[in-house]
Amino acid sequence: MAKDYIQTDITSVQQPVEQANGLANAHYIDPATFAEESEAVLKSTWAGLAVGADVPNLGDAKPIQFLGMPLLLIRDKDGELRVFENICRHRGMQLLQEAKTIEGAIRCPYHSWCYSTKGKLVSTPHVGGAGLNTHPSIVKDDLGLNEVCSYVWRDVVFINISGDAPEFTEVHADLIARWSEFDGPLYHGGADSRFELELAANYKLAVENYCESYHLPWVHPGLNSYSRLEDHYNIVEYGKFSGQGTRVYRQFKAEDGSTAFPDFPDLSEKWDEGAEYISVYPNVLLGVQRDHAFTIVLEPKAHNKTVEHIHLYYASDDTLAKNRAVNTRQWKEIFEEDIFVVEGMQSGRHAPTFDGGRFSPVMDEPTHCYHDWVAGRIAQHRG
Repeated sequence: MAKDYIQTDITSVQQPVEQANGLANAHYIDPATFAEESEAVLKSTWAGLAVGADVPNLGDAKPIQFLGMPLLLIRDKDGELRVFENICRHRGMQLLQEAKTIEGAIRCPYHSWCYSTKGKLVSTPHVGGAGLNTHPSIVKDDLGLNEVCSYVWRDVVFINISGDAPEFTEVHADLIARWSEFDGPLYHGGADSRFELELAANYKLAVENYCESYHLPWVHPGLNSYSRLEDHYNIVEYGKFSGQGTRVYRQFKAEDGSTAFPDFPDLSEKWDEGAEYISVYPNVLLGVQRDHAFTIVLEPKAHNKTVEHIHLYYASDDTLAKNRAVNTRQWKEIFEEDIFVVEGMQSGRHAPTFDGGRFSPVMDEPTHCYHDWVAGRIAQHRG
């Protein structure tokens, strides 16, 4: 008989930050608890799947696994981004094994049923017998690809697997308004502006670490040398999002000391030396600065394995490759500094007496905000 998940006590998590404990160990180290949490958190909300830059051209398609589900990200012939289940409606065969550009139709490699880039079933060869491509029982209009609810914001492709979450713009209205000054076009830097980091840790620990600036003096001494702990502030919106901001952002410079990248247009004075880094629950980390932005989509591979997909964006598509490469390298060095603490917390969750830990009401409130949100989703799922 399969092992039942541990129905953890989440009441202590949902207390005020001064009294709260963090989520129990099982939420990080128990596969069955991770499965329950995935239903409550990752599948029933707007989770990050990929970025639009993964499929930049018309007809581009990319197969993606999400929590074991085969999905297909595609830019249809009209330029609209769509997400489908990556299976043929005939016998459930996976349609695409690797990324490609669809020139005509999406063809199943098993029996050659074909679909348009909008998911419509367009061809069923020999379905009625040799040379007969139709059959009364096979109604093409009823057998298009199963589409997954999706929404694109800041080039991030968010998906709602359950299909019953409120509209993305309703859920994240406050965050969209907060960063409305950055609503203009985003230009992905290309191959030199993307990289991946593998973590032997639960995805939530990456979110928790990103939320707060408390660790900067010890984990990021170089960054803290100019953007100090005291220059940072908490961003806390219970039930919505959390993160940190800094009042001292040092703009990236080229080798000759000139400004390397153009600013995003029409920004207020707040962004002259300010920057913000916010966790969009449950698994997307975003950063905005005056001259570039970044996105981290956390791919939860397992309860103890995560892949960070990092992408850098600019206000113009006319930036020098050598400057982008240096900027990417600098951010990679910073993000790599976090790996040992995230993996160290994962190992620490195997200590049987650890009670989820406590929060500094001053320094850790963004992290508690995230724990409280996760606990609330679980409570709602359990009914």
